[in-house]
Amino acid sequence: MNLLRMSVFAAEAGGSTFLDQELNIIALLSVAALMAIVVKRVKVPYTVALVLVGLGFAFFPNFVEVDFSPDLILGLLVPPLLFEATLHIPWPKLRADLFPVLLVAIGGTMFGTFFTAWVIWAIVGIPWLAAVAFGALISATDPVAVIAFFKSLGVSKRLSVLVEGESLFNDAVAIVAFNLALAAAVPGASFGLADAIGEFFIVGLGGLAVGIVLGSIVSLVILAQVDDPLIETTATLALAFASFLVAEEFGHIFGIEDFHLSGILAVVAAGLIVGNSGFTNTSPTTRMTLDNFWEVLAFLANSMVFLVIGLRIDLTELGQHIPDVIVAILVVIVGRIVVIYGLAALHQTIQPKRKIPMGFRHVQYWGGLRGAISLALALILAEADFDSETVDSVLLMTFGVVLFTLLVQGTTIGTVINKLGLSGQAASETEQQTRQARIFAMRSGKAELERLGESGVLFGDMASALTSTYDDQLDTAKQGLGDHFRANPELEVAMLLQARRDAVVAERAGVADLARKGIVTESVAHKLTVEFNDRLAALDLIEERWETDAKPEAHADD
Repeated sequence: MNLLRMSVFAAEAGGSTFLDQELNIIALLSVAALMAIVVKRVKVPYTVALVLVGLGFAFFPNFVEVDFSPDLILGLLVPPLLFEATLHIPWPKLRADLFPVLLVAIGGTMFGTFFTAWVIWAIVGIPWLAAVAFGALISATDPVAVIAFFKSLGVSKRLSVLVEGESLFNDAVAIVAFNLALAAAVPGASFGLADAIGEFFIVGLGGLAVGIVLGSIVSLVILAQVDDPLIETTATLALAFASFLVAEEFGHIFGIEDFHLSGILAVVAAGLIVGNSGFTNTSPTTRMTLDNFWEVLAFLANSMVFLVIGLRIDLTELGQHIPDVIVAILVVIVGRIVVIYGLAALHQTIQPKRKIPMGFRHVQYWGGLRGAISLALALILAEADFDSETVDSVLLMTFGVVLFTLLVQGTTIGTVINKLGLSGQAASETEQQTRQARIFAMRSGKAELERLGESGVLFGDMASALTSTYDDQLDTAKQGLGDHFRANPELEVAMLLQARRDAVVAERAGVADLARKGIVTESVAHKLTVEFNDRLAALDLIEERWETDAKPEAHADD
């Protein structure tokens, strides 16, 4: 079943005009902006607040009437969120923990799918294939929900990569299992395990290939060659949606009937390529423009996603099926325990030097939120060959689990992270970055004044007077930063490691530029690049060891 039949608002079917839909969207965005202001004063996660507001709209049925189809959620709202998230995931850190990420994303999701299906089939009594479809859609943690929460908590990069990486990759597994269950439910259909495994690898690897190819084209042709913030921003926006569309509609584009690839993995791969390769070839001005643009777009899409979750859930119907909902919540919680702690123990025996600290495992377990992806797949189930009672049961159980993970786990994950000592930056580190940012800003201002003086826009005396003021401020700021480092000597280690990493990256970029100009051969460039990558990997290990020694209470394997 193709996940991308791009249906826009069902305006004609509902009897509303395009203007009515536009007004509804404006109302939702206004609510999102208002809630962003409110949560700054009230200690409630922004995404939870949006879900609560969406639920509240049930008491005002005429306030908004926007029909978001599941394909619209997956095709319009999810791609920019995934793309923006992967832009900031460093590939070296993801590569270092790729095995545990994929172990949980693939093995964990498959276990969760069939464990959940068996319990729901045995206790709730829905048909087996419908139970498998429910197990698939509810076993994958939602990257939209997870990323939204983790951005506001300031956790360590490794923990963030472990949790976000799992949520980004496990959706491909869940969607393949979900589609296979729906395909097998068609009268007269048959599907074996070998077929399922084969389709999984084709869909997943094919989606990654689409994202890598399109992301490389944009990075090498646009970001590396064009120094125009508007063009480069537009190119990345087109890439986010095009990678999803090309993967999902691959068969239609190339004339292969009923064939599609993973759009989610295509977006993930494209974002990783642009974030780790394309961004290094852009100017500082363009990089700032891209960061600001994607931050705003992610905020808008994120707001709409969580409002839609609240709008889609009917609390009155949910209350009539409490026993089934409780069973679904319990089986998801128990399955998550087995997946996280069981697979972490397995990983520790295979890669003992890369073991996952127990505190990290606790966060992985409790941070397994469900959201827009589960909701969209549950709504797609309504189009499958199941009776209405089965569809209603799956929808209500999905709504119940999504609400529980967002309203219970989502509101307490911050407390869990704080209790484990894994949240945020130390006050000394925040102060260091603030001082460094001020120095950098003052240097930029001074350089601009000098440029204006040299070009004749400012008189020479005026430029000199203004730049001398900056000189005094810079001297004071540098002295303050030096005093701060002397009071907190551990900060110098982090600063030294980052500076060394930046220098190695610059060396690698310089060699790549020589190869492009033909000054050195590709073999020489490749040999040196391998050396640079080894040095970066060594720096990552040093940093990880230093963080472990610096914060033993946060990383203890208790």
